[in-house]
Amino acid sequence: MSAEATSPGAHSRKRGLPRIDLRRIGRAALLGPATRDRLPDAMGHVADAHRAHYPESDLAVLRKAYVLAEASHRGQYRKSGDPYITHPLAVTLILAELGAETTTLTASLLHDTVEDTDVTLDQVRAEFGDEVCYLVDGVTKLEKVDYGAAAEPETFRKMLVATGNDVRVMSIKLADRLHNMRTLGVMRPEKQARIARVTRDVLIPLAERLGVQALKAELEDLVFAILRPEEYEETRALIEENATAGDALAAISEDVRKVLRDAGVSAEVLVRPRHFVSVHRSRLKRGELRGTDFGRLLVLVGEDADCYAVLGELHTCFTPVISEFKDFIAAPKFNLYQSLHTAVAGPDGAVAEVLIRTHQMHQVAEAGVVALGNPYAAVDVTEPQEGERADPTRPGWLSRLLEWQQATTDSETFWTTLRADLAQEREIAVFRAEGGMLGLPAGATCVDAAYAQHGDAAHGCLGARVNGRLAPLSTVLGDGDTVQLLLAQDTTSGPSPEWLDHAHTPAARIAITGWLAAHPEAVRAPAAAPRAPSAVSAGQRGAANVVVDLPDAAVRLAGCCTPVPPDAVTGFPVSGGAVTVHREECSAVARMRALGRAPVAVSWTDAADCRVTLYAESFGRPRLLADLTEAIATEGAAIVSATVEPPNEQRVRHTYTLQLPDAAGLPGLMRAMRDVPGVYDVSRAQHPAAS
Repeated sequence: MSAEATSPGAHSRKRGLPRIDLRRIGRAALLGPATRDRLPDAMGHVADAHRAHYPESDLAVLRKAYVLAEASHRGQYRKSGDPYITHPLAVTLILAELGAETTTLTASLLHDTVEDTDVTLDQVRAEFGDEVCYLVDGVTKLEKVDYGAAAEPETFRKMLVATGNDVRVMSIKLADRLHNMRTLGVMRPEKQARIARVTRDVLIPLAERLGVQALKAELEDLVFAILRPEEYEETRALIEENATAGDALAAISEDVRKVLRDAGVSAEVLVRPRHFVSVHRSRLKRGELRGTDFGRLLVLVGEDADCYAVLGELHTCFTPVISEFKDFIAAPKFNLYQSLHTAVAGPDGAVAEVLIRTHQMHQVAEAGVVALGNPYAAVDVTEPQEGERADPTRPGWLSRLLEWQQATTDSETFWTTLRADLAQEREIAVFRAEGGMLGLPAGATCVDAAYAQHGDAAHGCLGARVNGRLAPLSTVLGDGDTVQLLLAQDTTSGPSPEWLDHAHTPAARIAITGWLAAHPEAVRAPAAAPRAPSAVSAGQRGAANVVVDLPDAAVRLAGCCTPVPPDAVTGFPVSGGAVTVHREECSAVARMRALGRAPVAVSWTDAADCRVTLYAESFGRPRLLADLTEAIATEGAAIVSATVEPPNEQRVRHTYTLQLPDAAGLPGLMRAMRDVPGVYDVSRAQHPAAS
């Protein structure tokens, strides 16, 4: 089956320019320029499409690029038998229709010259300048002779790095792949499937992230036809059977036009057919499709405020489906997309989805970064520059990708990780407590946020506060969450192997794996959290620094609240003739009084030493127990006993019974324990005593 002859997108091209006859263009290309002062006839379609977006553009450089491309490719033919020049012409036409500026079109005409002809990059630079040379170099494949099986992944790595400096590199690559997919029918089935899988796993997600929806939709349909031919044929037959389905939407569109006209809102209302994959997904989601499910209404207005005016009129005059409402104008998608989405029900109950946007938003929604023209116009590219150029269009996902790919030297690992990274379909915005924002894929955790914000310094992350509350590192973040990451001061701290279970982004996984590989002892004997409960005991001492108003009574300080001077205390007789001393605010005091037990007066003696029980709440990390005991010893306190509970969601609770030489040192001791990295709270024992 020839993809060129049976493009799945054909049903949606009833309006607009007809499909270009590439074979006719190819024959015209061989004739060369007709005159010295005008473009060759083969470039007429490109010139018309380009002038529609840039009426004042100078086409001389395009003519010059075409002449070089046609001359260098002369005598070369595609597998379909067409002259090779038809390919760069078709790629350039795709970009021209999307609104690409002259520099991009010049580079697209020349994009295969360095790879497939004797033209060199130095020649391109000398004839067309540094910018065009950079774009051509960015899309030029690496030779299999030099890279072997790693040629394809390393070519994509090269293109992605080049895209980090200039997003137009990927625009040309996407248009190049689209034309190749359109004409893939002449290839062997196994090669068609291989190219389609790479397109599905890498190019289509990149088109989505760059916002080039027009290319993405057609690529999805072409891949669908190759990889799932039976389902594709079912969908094609379904669309043909419902050829008049647009009439239902057309009727609703007339009602919408009348409502907006009566309200004085100037708007253009169009019926927008769904492409094949969109129809297939709707069928899987909804089962049997109705006429209005084969398309959507598109309402185009002049200003942002008009979008909300249209929304108000639609929700007033029709029955809105509230669950379908989304505002991507106030909160744009990470790929520049802006639009209002809603759905309304007509008088007969038929539901129509409606997209509301300005004409400018529509151009960006269709063409993404291509619609931005030349985002580097303010950058002086005539002089060589060190490092990456400032790129106002570089999205967060691309910055993250460029960072983690540097740590992945192995081609196979890079290729696998790239596909996994691009499989993340949605991005969330997470706000930092200290200001700024992090762009993360949906499903990211505090571990991912730590590495996105701090890089390798995140190895010492102890925990986080999400929306002001303490949270384990495994916490999955939501769109709009505020996160504060708590880092250890100890630079030797590192992640535990369990962090890999919570890492969602390649950058985090690569960094954690690298640290664990460099510190095998951490894997063999993990110290991310203390071990099972254990007790450390020293000599027991009595409560000799309190006096009770009950002669010869044995005295003991209550373990539930561990009073120390100068706490306000009271005592209660217990079985065996002893008196237990509690702090006044202890819950046991209220319970004793409720039972009618008479309190005993208690006073502190001049003896300064005392015993106290403290709870330390912390995040698990290596050497935490050692650092805490060292802090306690530095303050001059002796550990009578210590218990460490097993970690729960990476949080650990320590219980220490301590003998202090002077009760006045208790506040300083608690401060010293809180200052230990990883400890977020230290408190006195305060719980009901055992009955």
